[in-house]
Amino acid sequence: MTENLLSFALATMALAFSPGPDNIYVLTQSLVNGVKSGIATTAGLVTGCIVHTTFLAFGLSAIITASPALFYGVKVLGALYLLYLAYVVFKSDASIAVPITSEGKINRTLIKTNAQLFKQGVIMNLVNPKVMIFFLAFFPAFLWNETENTVSQFYILGIIFMVISFLVFGLIAFLAGSISSYILKHKSVGIVLKWLQIVVFIGIAVFILIP
Repeated sequence: MTENLLSFALATMALAFSPGPDNIYVLTQSLVNGVKSGIATTAGLVTGCIVHTTFLAFGLSAIITASPALFYGVKVLGALYLLYLAYVVFKSDASIAVPITSEGKINRTLIKTNAQLFKQGVIMNLVNPKVMIFFLAFFPAFLWNETENTVSQFYILGIIFMVISFLVFGLIAFLAGSISSYILKHKSVGIVLKWLQIVVFIGIAVFILIP
């Protein structure tokens, strides 16, 4: 159990730090509206994960109970999906867009309230089917006992995922100013972050496929 939870925590941390739509969105909102707005956005995104975790826990548990072979098939599909995500990142543009004005300064004209940003974060998470697919691909590999109560195991993994994501995204929001300055001065950082994300996706896919 401890080994699985530690591995899950490390994988979640690597994913949270890897540049993706969510943490880039937190970064840009923090730049435009301030650190508190970045935290509000993060809280919204993380709150949406509760719903996805619930669907995953009660939906997959029946499959796990019914057929171990079918469950392994789900994990194989999950690994293939992660490899597909790595391919999508490989084909994508490596640049990271930071909202700037024609004078080269951060564009702070799109001010939103923290409540609006929280709500937007929740909605972004809930209406994105890719989040549920990702949970389906990622979580099952870290269950520590497939014969015991898998619902509680999924919820434990979900809580760990939400806490770590909140802490990492919150750190990104807090450091938004420094991060943006570095990104603007070093355009090549996008390439490094792009390959970091590819390595993370492939690494987790390989872990899932290992018996």
